[in-house]
Amino acid sequence: MSNTKDAGNVSSDMQKMSFEEAVRKLESIVESMEAQDLPLEALLKKYEEGTRLAAVCQSMLNAAELKIQKLEKNSKGDLSLKAGCGMRDAGCGTNSNEE
Repeated sequence: MSNTKDAGNVSSDMQKMSFEEAVRKLESIVESMEAQDLPLEALLKKYEEGTRLAAVCQSMLNAAELKIQKLEKNSKGDLSLKAGCGMRDAGCGTNSNEE
């Protein structure tokens, strides 16, 4: 399931949010949808906003995962980029055959 379509509709305010802010806002939306007796149109608007926030959060998580995959500790314990993990190699370190 791809969030590419949803991510294209994300407001600049959402893109500027930290991950934690986006999650808090998403939780707030879910709570208000569950707690309030809202008309269908209001529920749909909240659902759309929540979907956009979820796409923002997923994008941030994907970027963090990629960054973690590219890092490795060298012999001195310092973090450095893994050899062969260029920016275009998005699957770096994710080969399911590796153990």
